[in-house]
Amino acid sequence: MSLFSYAAPLDEMRFVIERVLKAPAQWAAIPAFADLDADTATEVLTQAARFTSDVLQPLNGPGDRQGCRIVQGRVKTPDGFPAAWQQFVDGGWPALACDPDWGGQGLPQLLNAALFEMLVAANHGWTMYPGLLHGAYETIKAHGSDDLKQRYLPKLVSGEWLAAMGLTEPQAGSDLGLVRTKAEPRADGSLAVTGGKIFISGGDHDLTDNIVHLVLCRLPDAPAGTKGLSLALVPTVLPDGTRNTMAADGLEHKMGIHSSATCVMRYEGATGWLVGEPHRGLPAMFLMMNAARLHVALQGLGHLDMATQNAERYAAERVQFKGPIARQPAMQRTLGRLRAVSDGLRVVMYRAAMRLDEAEHHPDAAVREAAAAEASILTPVLKAFGTQQGFQGASDALQVWGGYGYVAEYGIEQTVRDARIAMIYEGTNEIQAIDLVQRKLLGGAAPAFERLLDGLLADADDSEAGRALRAQATMARETLAAVRSAAGGNAEAPLRAADDVLAGVGHLLLAWAWMAILQAAPDEVTRRSVVQAGLLHSTPEAEMHWRRAQRALATVCA
Repeated sequence: MSLFSYAAPLDEMRFVIERVLKAPAQWAAIPAFADLDADTATEVLTQAARFTSDVLQPLNGPGDRQGCRIVQGRVKTPDGFPAAWQQFVDGGWPALACDPDWGGQGLPQLLNAALFEMLVAANHGWTMYPGLLHGAYETIKAHGSDDLKQRYLPKLVSGEWLAAMGLTEPQAGSDLGLVRTKAEPRADGSLAVTGGKIFISGGDHDLTDNIVHLVLCRLPDAPAGTKGLSLALVPTVLPDGTRNTMAADGLEHKMGIHSSATCVMRYEGATGWLVGEPHRGLPAMFLMMNAARLHVALQGLGHLDMATQNAERYAAERVQFKGPIARQPAMQRTLGRLRAVSDGLRVVMYRAAMRLDEAEHHPDAAVREAAAAEASILTPVLKAFGTQQGFQGASDALQVWGGYGYVAEYGIEQTVRDARIAMIYEGTNEIQAIDLVQRKLLGGAAPAFERLLDGLLADADDSEAGRALRAQATMARETLAAVRSAAGGNAEAPLRAADDVLAGVGHLLLAWAWMAILQAAPDEVTRRSVVQAGLLHSTPEAEMHWRRAQRALATVCA
């Protein structure tokens, strides 16, 4: 019986890109992508699929078992990881969605999203190393001095160097206002950065010679709280070739992603340079974090698809009661839901990537503004909802194997372990819910959510999914009215309902995605059955979340 393996769902990816979202028409309207067509995009995805299946996936299980270790003061990654990284660099993959002015290929974020879906599904631990690369590139490009951009961007874009993000400290997790790391200005314009950070993914490793750390820190005159945070670029190797005064003091022993080097970092007067303005480090860092949050959402999708395709294959091969278990109603229920959620999430996440492309490249300023506003709403929803569905789906898929699923040899238990972290890092899912409610639904982005809702409803037809979308939109508007009313009398009230509101929006987006799938393939019986399986479970779940949010608001305000 076949064990765990991965085949990138190229047909499904092309279906979503070309037929559901009609991305080639968007590319034609954006001068930066005018030369890109569907055939070229297909070739890019095909080559990515070959790399993930042939190179990365075979390293996934062995890398998990071997893990990372510190050898003579440096972190050593599992066997095969550095060679795989070199193949990735040789293929030009780090440069895929970067600006040609800095050596990038200038391709859409949509294709980069599809690439990262494949990378994570094949090998989450390895993918952690390039996971922050694009965010670091965006942050330095937007906020770095000309000297920093010239020195570091070409090396990051090419993948010759990698990046790490230094935020968390033992006392400062979600509350970054508690960060204590200090930065003392020097006469030559550099900073001496001193402090300790924990949970630093890729803080040290042997994939590249240099690792560019972006570190939150405080200048001597910094006010307290988040308004006193600055951002420093601190490389492990200085421009003169000497090693900076920083080191990985240890590695975290984690539940999953064992092959990702999660470091305890120490900076001892390490040389760095200010990125952006003094005391304005957090807004600069948010560029990196928001880019990372879409990648984390894609981790949920990658794990879900990996679990789904393996569960489908196992259920077709495993014979019990004189036939494959795929024929059993309980298995059909599980497999149908897994496939439906995977297909739906792909549509919504790829839509978010398209909005990022429009926000950055569309020639019409009004389109850029509207796209950026929609992307800002989708980001917290997809990060939280996507990762929750990824973990829950992987756990549900494990049940298909029965007792074998609990055994390491069959692979699914690693997916469950690896998927769990995505609900925690880059801002916990609870933080994402607070961001959605406080900043997006009650804050300045509230009109943008109404425009998003109107746009989704404008597509609604009379299919089962269209009717579900309209019903959920009605519940959403009722709940949001209650949220706004409650906020007037009790500022804490919306936070009691935030998790359910976010889940409700997630299910609403799934209903739209399934409707869009049916509109793109009205005569395909298989897709219709998948959508119906999703609606069977998602519709009551959506209603539960909206009603529970309303009850929470009523209880707090009573």
